[in-house]
Amino acid sequence: MKPLNKIKIKWSSAFAYAVGLLVTDGSLSKDGRHISFTSKDIELAENLKKSLGIDNRLGMKGNGTDRTKRYYVLQIGDILLYRFLKTIGLMPNKTKVMGQVEIPKKYFFDFLRGHFDGDGTFYSYWDPRWKSSFMFYTEFVSASKKHIEWIRDVLFGLLKIKGHITGNSETAVYQLKYAKAESLTLLPKMFYHDNAICLSRKRIKIEKALEIDGKKL
Repeated sequence: MKPLNKIKIKWSSAFAYAVGLLVTDGSLSKDGRHISFTSKDIELAENLKKSLGIDNRLGMKGNGTDRTKRYYVLQIGDILLYRFLKTIGLMPNKTKVMGQVEIPKKYFFDFLRGHFDGDGTFYSYWDPRWKSSFMFYTEFVSASKKHIEWIRDVLFGLLKIKGHITGNSETAVYQLKYAKAESLTLLPKMFYHDNAICLSRKRIKIEKALEIDGKKL
């Protein structure tokens, strides 16, 4: 008989980061056992393996419409992990109906860093309206309005930052954006340690932008 699980289900910074990745780029199958994770970035897939303490082999698949695009796929067969993820808010076909996720407050920013690595973005630019005005934004993305509103509410409760939500049901995507001042409050919480597991290219992009502004994480 196959074991029900092989992954240690215990909250930690690494485990919370993994949950963030699974909320964005993961999916629960309908068979009650399998979890799959798909990403075009191999580092992200390896980060998930590291966070969960597994050595599963990565597969690959094409885009379907564009065969030049290839994605890394991590398949996990673990009944107890599957059941646990459902108890905290994940579900099959979660994309547009995802709501809140039960994350211990202690590990919320680790979860959020995983969420950001999976579906978030950071961008910066020089604003031509004002001389020497360097702007940047931290953004979280979801197809579920309920989910993105939940993130905003939690962050307001923890950091008193408001952000603003754009997007609608017609675009099928919602963005929660934090401008420069609020990003300077948020980012050090997400990247609180030099060794915090993350997608390196996103962290480097943030560090370079903060350096221009004379700031550090």
